[in-house]
Amino acid sequence: MPKTLPTYRIAPSLLSADFARLGDELKAVIAGGADWIHFDVMDNHYVPNLTFGPMICQALKPHAKRADGTAVPIDVHLMVQPVDSLAAAFADAGADLISFHPEASSHVHRSVQAIKARGCKAGLVFNPATPLDVLDWTIDDIDLILIMSVNPGFGGQSFIDSALRKIEQARKRIEASGRDIRLEVDGGIKIDNIARVAAAGADTFVAGSAIFGKPDYKAVIDAMRAELKG
Repeated sequence: MPKTLPTYRIAPSLLSADFARLGDELKAVIAGGADWIHFDVMDNHYVPNLTFGPMICQALKPHAKRADGTAVPIDVHLMVQPVDSLAAAFADAGADLISFHPEASSHVHRSVQAIKARGCKAGLVFNPATPLDVLDWTIDDIDLILIMSVNPGFGGQSFIDSALRKIEQARKRIEASGRDIRLEVDGGIKIDNIARVAAAGADTFVAGSAIFGKPDYKAVIDAMRAELKG
């Protein structure tokens, strides 16, 4: 467990936004208090479903800013295989963080290096049944660990409780490394479980259907922050 209270980040996932109003949705969720904007990139190959390409990221990048002009980081989660060419394209399109699944890369360390060489932070993503062993060889080079608390491919799924144990294990590895690595969780995050996920060691929370589609994005994000403070 973290020794001091971490700086929490809430990262709404555009997968649950109204695609017919994507620019407006982006601005609305930033106005509501989003810390990051999460892009769930699916290729209909590594996972079911087909979602965003780099052109969408490039089009939205100029609008990912707060009222005072400060930029809101774009957090790209690649559910694609192979990884490297699309990672490069998203880096060029304006992504700030790019994470991928280690089993989708032929050479994990090389993919991490390629992302960082383009000026982005790099992360690794772990599915519910994927062990954390690859961190033994990569934790000194990454900036983010993303734990999937649902099976990737679809939004709106329920949180898998066994993910809490994996979050705890990942937090122990981060603390042992002595590095400043974000621990993000994606899948089924809601107002009523975000505090449990934080207690397990997470500091960054992807939320899709829990925010988008609700009448007041700020009210949901504020309620999540209140749970985290509690």
